[in-house]
Amino acid sequence: MLPFIADLTPIEQERVVCAISAAVKYEVPANIVLAVAEKEGGKPGQWVRNSNGTYDVGSMQFNTAYLRDLAQYGITANDVAAAGCYSFDLAAWRLRMHIRNDQGDLWTKAANYHSRTPRYNAVYRDDLIRKASKWADWLEAHFVTLDVTKADTAPSMPLQPIEVQRVTQKTPDSSPVSSPAAKQASVRSLSQKNYVPRSISFKTGD
Repeated sequence: MLPFIADLTPIEQERVVCAISAAVKYEVPANIVLAVAEKEGGKPGQWVRNSNGTYDVGSMQFNTAYLRDLAQYGITANDVAAAGCYSFDLAAWRLRMHIRNDQGDLWTKAANYHSRTPRYNAVYRDDLIRKASKWADWLEAHFVTLDVTKADTAPSMPLQPIEVQRVTQKTPDSSPVSSPAAKQASVRSLSQKNYVPRSISFKTGD
């Protein structure tokens, strides 16, 4: 048990651990994944019907409309609804695609997780920024973090660096591949991308 999440409920503990692991795995800003997880506020097994006939499923309220493209990987709504980190992996994968491929600034792209309709996106975006700022502070207090929007930034000093384990699951890569199974590996550092405003480094200082 990580000491700084011991006072959280089991659902909150899972949310923090799984969101950070997924962020590292898919090279998405950890504070954004945590902010989306908090905003969605779903639970394993939860299904919420939308007015367009789709459902938001599981801990990350992953919309079933996206499962059409993921069917080739054998991914089903039941996979998304299950407990554990898998739904966070899928959400981080989706956020990665939005950030890389959509139009607009970083926050508009991330808010596309909720909706591309401008009026819905704007409301989600504003609250996402507030929550992501809070999580950036939290991450900096507990991990080595890098603000890669600033050149030659030195890592912040962590209270306790940790190692994150990747989850072995049938998760799509950023480009479709014939075999969707993820390889299990220990992640000790996060390669930086220029769109990442707050990332985690798992390398300790000298």
